[in-house]
Amino acid sequence: MSNSCCQYETPVLDQFLPPLLLFEFVLGLVGNSIGLWMICRQVKLWKPYSVYLFSLTLADFLVLFSVLFRADYYLRKKDWIYGDMPCRIFLFTLSACRSAGVIFLTVIAIDRYCKILIPFHRVNNVTVKKAAIFCCLMWLGIIALYSYLLTGSHSVKMNNSTQCESFQICPTDFSTAALHEGLYILMCICSLAIMSYCTVCIALHLNNNTIDKDGKIRRAVRFVLSITLVYTVCYLPSTLVRISIWMLKLKRHEDCAVYTDANVAFYSTICFTYFYSMLNPIIYYLSSTSPSQFSGTTLAKICCTKCNYCFEN
Repeated sequence: MSNSCCQYETPVLDQFLPPLLLFEFVLGLVGNSIGLWMICRQVKLWKPYSVYLFSLTLADFLVLFSVLFRADYYLRKKDWIYGDMPCRIFLFTLSACRSAGVIFLTVIAIDRYCKILIPFHRVNNVTVKKAAIFCCLMWLGIIALYSYLLTGSHSVKMNNSTQCESFQICPTDFSTAALHEGLYILMCICSLAIMSYCTVCIALHLNNNTIDKDGKIRRAVRFVLSITLVYTVCYLPSTLVRISIWMLKLKRHEDCAVYTDANVAFYSTICFTYFYSMLNPIIYYLSSTSPSQFSGTTLAKICCTKCNYCFEN
């Protein structure tokens, strides 16, 4: 880690982030556990979409367990007690799996786009085996892309504590810190653009070319719109804050005090990205169903209904 990077004491974050992160972990763990169970119990009926959804859920799981360590970190007032190498592994796992979740979410959006708008294209004839190979290659690519987080130290001493951060504010350094920021910003903007395009095309196509006799089309449109809306709310704020930090750096502000508010804003908004891992099960297993289906039903019936939706589509 460069000595030119700024270090901050953030008592506000130390106070309100731990309960928020623990809340995200508990609800996300419950939701993703149910989702993963529903996917795995229907493994014999898997389609390519199911493989992408399984990869997304796996990435969300790993992000949530990283969030647990993040909560512990803030409970100790930004003091990492587990050593340098665990710090590297933690930051690598968090960054790689968060990116994997975004990438597989984008793949799912593209898959839905192809199924609905170009149903007879050969891209829709992908087998489960080929989809699994594709996902494995994507995981290997993501691991290789973020391997630089394992090669350098990200822990630094500040007073009597040791901070462990991958997003640093380094006013005079545009090397490793800029690479990490650049990957994050590029990932968010490109994924948002692709998902927005796919969502708008799907919504327009369904509204203009299908007669909605029983409300299924309305729910399908609501489903695809909810994906992009929730993604935007969860990822866009932190992306905009990081871009604003870049703009301050380009203006040659070298005083760390200039970046104090931006630093607090970024670590506050980055927590929204963890919310997405918590909300994914709700989006994919609940949003396509009408409220009447929930009244007077058991959890087993709900799970069964959602499974049928996932694997029939």
